[in-house]
Amino acid sequence: MEALQRAQPSMPCPSSSSPDNQHFNKIQDFDIDYASTTLTQYESTRTGMRVIVVDQEGPTIHGSFALATEIHDDSGAPHTLEHLCFLGSKSFPYKGLLDKLANRAYSDTNASTATDYTEYTLDSAGWAGFVQILPVYLEHLIAPLMTDASCYTEVHHIDGKGNDAGVVYSEMQARENNSDLLMYLKSKRTLYAEGIGFRYETFGVMESLRSLTADRIRAYHKEMYQPRNLCLVLIGEVDHHCLLEVLNHFESTILQDIPGPETPFRRPWIDSEQALRLDSSSIETIEFPENDESAGEILISFFGPAYEDGLLCTASNVLLTYLAGSSASILENVLTEREQLTSSISYEIETHPIVVIHFTLSGVATEKLHAALNRFFVILTETAASPLDMHYLQDCIKRDRCHKKLYAESPAKFFNDPILEDFLFGKRDGSTLKARLADLTFFDTLLTWDDLQWRHWLRVWISEAPSVTVLGKPSASLAERIKTEEKARVEARKAQLGGATLEDLQERLIAAKAKNAEPIPEEVLKQFEVPGTDSIHFMTTTTAKAGTAKQEMTSEDPIQRLIDEDGPSSLYLHFEHIRSNFAYITLVLGTEIVPLRLKPLLTVYGETFFSNPMMRDGHRIEFEQVIKEIERDTADYEFSSGRAIGNSEVLMIKMHVEIEKYQLAVRWLQDLMKNSIFDLERIKATTARLLADIPESKRDGSDMVTCVELMLSTSQASRARATSTLVQAVYLKRIKQLLESDPQLVLNQMTEISDSLHQASNMRILVATNVRKVQHPVSSWRDYEDALGTSKPLMPLDSCLSRLSESGRSPGNIAFIIPMPPIDSSFALTVSKGPSSFTDPVFPALMVAASYLNAIEGPLWTAVRGTGLAYAANINRHINSGQVSFEIYRSPDPLKAFLASKDVVSKLIDGTEGFDEFALEGAISSIVSKFANVEATRSSAAESRFIRQVIRGLPKDWPSIILDSVRRVTVPEIREVLKTIVMPLFRGSTANLFVTCAQNLQEGLLKGFEEVGFEPFIKPLAFFQDDYGLQMPDDAYNAFRNDEDEGQVEDEDEDEDGDDVMDDTEYTDEDSSNADDIDNVDDTDTQIM
Repeated sequence: MEALQRAQPSMPCPSSSSPDNQHFNKIQDFDIDYASTTLTQYESTRTGMRVIVVDQEGPTIHGSFALATEIHDDSGAPHTLEHLCFLGSKSFPYKGLLDKLANRAYSDTNASTATDYTEYTLDSAGWAGFVQILPVYLEHLIAPLMTDASCYTEVHHIDGKGNDAGVVYSEMQARENNSDLLMYLKSKRTLYAEGIGFRYETFGVMESLRSLTADRIRAYHKEMYQPRNLCLVLIGEVDHHCLLEVLNHFESTILQDIPGPETPFRRPWIDSEQALRLDSSSIETIEFPENDESAGEILISFFGPAYEDGLLCTASNVLLTYLAGSSASILENVLTEREQLTSSISYEIETHPIVVIHFTLSGVATEKLHAALNRFFVILTETAASPLDMHYLQDCIKRDRCHKKLYAESPAKFFNDPILEDFLFGKRDGSTLKARLADLTFFDTLLTWDDLQWRHWLRVWISEAPSVTVLGKPSASLAERIKTEEKARVEARKAQLGGATLEDLQERLIAAKAKNAEPIPEEVLKQFEVPGTDSIHFMTTTTAKAGTAKQEMTSEDPIQRLIDEDGPSSLYLHFEHIRSNFAYITLVLGTEIVPLRLKPLLTVYGETFFSNPMMRDGHRIEFEQVIKEIERDTADYEFSSGRAIGNSEVLMIKMHVEIEKYQLAVRWLQDLMKNSIFDLERIKATTARLLADIPESKRDGSDMVTCVELMLSTSQASRARATSTLVQAVYLKRIKQLLESDPQLVLNQMTEISDSLHQASNMRILVATNVRKVQHPVSSWRDYEDALGTSKPLMPLDSCLSRLSESGRSPGNIAFIIPMPPIDSSFALTVSKGPSSFTDPVFPALMVAASYLNAIEGPLWTAVRGTGLAYAANINRHINSGQVSFEIYRSPDPLKAFLASKDVVSKLIDGTEGFDEFALEGAISSIVSKFANVEATRSSAAESRFIRQVIRGLPKDWPSIILDSVRRVTVPEIREVLKTIVMPLFRGSTANLFVTCAQNLQEGLLKGFEEVGFEPFIKPLAFFQDDYGLQMPDDAYNAFRNDEDEGQVEDEDEDEDGDDVMDDTEYTDEDSSNADDIDNVDDTDTQIM
């Protein structure tokens, strides 16, 4: 108990207005002039710990605790520490205590490992919860337990059957042979020489993880996990005085655990040997496992400016926007839009002492990899040799500056990342941090640069600079070889170990699990009371309505009067008044009105919405100019599904603009709707690009398991299904052929889609902005309204529930195992019936039950992740579709994870395991924190209120209503929900089962799931494809089939007539599925508000 009292502040933070900083000096503080925010930087004189606070209004406090983690091998020690630090500390020697406390204190913990740092995060609703957890969390970082038992289960072990397992190991098993990781690792190996830390795989490779020892991990911790190598970033409504008091107290408890200030310390990355710039260019080729050998990827890397030069780093960002920021930029326009050599070009700046510029060309036809690469460099050389488009370049500068202002109103990540980069590579006096964040003067300077200056840096960094290129080629033979070699390796080890040794290993595993599962004494948990909610300051917005939306509400509020004074409207206009410099406009469009045969074409329609040519004053404006003008006039724009607002069956058009451009944004929306030209070449280019992306999409085991679920759980009427990968894989190939044989038909179909979507009766409009600053908030829409024509009665919103197939409405007796060559792990999903209304009496109990089961260090976590059976296992609610689901993510053995999870639920139902009082408190607190998280910014708070009132038809005070109901849920009610709603997820008669897995696991999983009550079939992904009845003329179709079959191993299941096998089974039409990433996931815990 003495240790407990040492680590936790035993008294509330003082409220004195003049803080005694004691051992913390203030390095600097400054205002961020574009964000109404102040940044303060402190440093400890005792330990060297650095603390940076960004004062920002909102209900959540974001904490990021980062350590520079340099290593010169592939052991994976940095990544394993990221996991082990959560498993107990010197004063709290209990696995799971930190997360149990966090759950109760309205907080979430997480961590991530990068090449150059490891970041631990704490996100809390309110200061009271944050400051309670802070010292406990920090002790877990500086003085973790790191027992042999926790290393054994969390990192790697061999089970009693001779198979490899462990949480970290299974994570790497799922990603080690992914194309992007293989290519990135090859690039790093070529860019950096031996002894340079950026060369190595900080996650570890499987071979190294199998031999990594606990002692090696502890030695690495001692070297890197010191306060002088630690930076705390806090963003939110922070009590500085309280913070420094807590940190002073914490430091006094760990002084004996850390090296003294006199001991030598090398600052990672800065005091290390520095990388040399390249002398010459190189091209490397790697293979990655994939049955579909049609498309590969290219990664091209250059060294850019030095990090310490903020102006040049800003210039490099602008230059990359100019080169590859949109379809109007030179590289994207030529390689993707016009010559169609790649499906997309993306870029990334990786911040190191010398930054690295990466270009990725995705979806490149395998036989054209070298041609695409050569063309890339020719375009760069030509661009650097001729005058640049300075008008467009200056627009890029202004747009990047506008983005800074926009993102400053967004979640904490905007400030967090540059602060961490400065901690890693900046000057200790804070000068580089201030230069980067205090203002936007770098952009003012760049606006004065001339063409010669820009082209000079283009040549220095890119067009004439040495580079490292990695060509990624898919290989079906490699996929088979990996499978064969892995099986042989495991079998050889089993034979070498022998039965007796395997039994010993099983006993060791059982003992390690028992050690890790030692219970936390109640008296320890009781030391930490559930904090009050007084410090959770929710964002306030004011609702006002106009047009048909006003029928739902009457108000005498001043904001409503401003709206009323601007005149009537026939549109559905919902306003949320917030304090902002931007107007966030969202149009929500129903898809019920779109003809069934055209719903798969919505993908092409959405991709081209902002990039079509346009008629203006009788003149045609080409798409490049349209894009340039939209980018000039907006801060952001997007065409997407409505998944983010809780309804995947609707579409959203978003446009974010500075307030003074509100009327301009409305005019753009009108022009895009009525004056766009559906151009044959644009549609061809878009179709080719979308097709080229499909092989990469089909390599993701997690995405594909939800995609297959969609294909069987929803009807063809579902927008989510129609635009899914497994529909697009076939449908777009047919569209590509139609664009050659009957192009006018496709153009007419695009027009038909546009006409059906853009009707006043089919849209609801959200405007979140400072209404007081907007001129003509309602009448600005008058011309748009007139362009829509006569208004019909407002149509009801699309319903996910109405789009279910028979197998989605009545789950059970459907089970599929889908082998996938690119993955080495497994992903499983079961789906069953659940409540379909947020007002269903069982909903509060289901919320608590799911929160209880899913908690970090909760029952499922302990049974599955804690034993190394999978990276995660969760119960999810899908109220809009009336379903629940159980998901197993990254598992070496999903059957074991499934059975362990089922056992957890069974024991809670029959009373074998009781409900933990503290965990139940944590489950309820976790629900409270999620309400705060979805309203962390003013714009997200506005959208949340729109979702509640408009999308879900709930009252304004629904959060208060549901939280009151949640707090009154009883254990018998939870047990009943587990019995009637959750347990059916584990029965073959009441749940649909889908598993994607490595090829060598398919037979074992088939047999295993048969033994537990399912009747699974093994089928390839191609079995689930659907062409929506789009057929080809016979003469053109034969040629098309030849093209389609070439290199397309996964399409071999189509029959001779070109119909998918699925169409010849009982799973046709409305039995087909729903495929946008279980777009049914709209209303899971993070989106319930």
